[in-house]
Amino acid sequence: MAEGPRRRGAARTDELLRVTLDLATEVGYAGLSMEAVARRAGVGKHTIYRRWPSKSALLLDALARVWTTDLDYHDTGDVRADLREQFLRSAPALSTPPIGPVYRAVIAEAQSDDALRATLHERFLVTVEKSTLERITLAQRTGELKADAELGFAAEVLCGTLYYRALLSTRPVDEAAVDGLIDLFMAAYAT
Repeated sequence: MAEGPRRRGAARTDELLRVTLDLATEVGYAGLSMEAVARRAGVGKHTIYRRWPSKSALLLDALARVWTTDLDYHDTGDVRADLREQFLRSAPALSTPPIGPVYRAVIAEAQSDDALRATLHERFLVTVEKSTLERITLAQRTGELKADAELGFAAEVLCGTLYYRALLSTRPVDEAAVDGLIDLFMAAYAT
């Protein structure tokens, strides 16, 4: 039996997040509103506000829906190969719909909204840095990287370089850029 327009729970939430991303891609962060999402989804505003207190919370949940699961590290036992594969796989997400344009708009808005900036940092940047740190710490434990190296800043630099290129620069995050970054990292930290 097909679901009718009165979906509840997880199905409704998924639909609202999808509609939010679609609409944000079309109109940008500034043009997005809770009311527009409700209209597009065919629900009342109260349905949206019951789940999300603000436009930024709604949009960040929508981004998280497509961001987190597809961009986890693979562990082949070769840190260089795993970093390379991860960076080449995630780079297009930062530059193409649905994540790329919406994420850039959120970052722009976050420059004048301290609460959004803090939320963006906690929900996305910390998550990306943490997964990178976990992968390189594993490589350190298995002897691929220097045992006495402090890797927290290295994880931040690895991620930050790619974010800078993808979000603020006109230079591509291509194989040459990824290989150059990993070469620098390995030269500093490999055993």
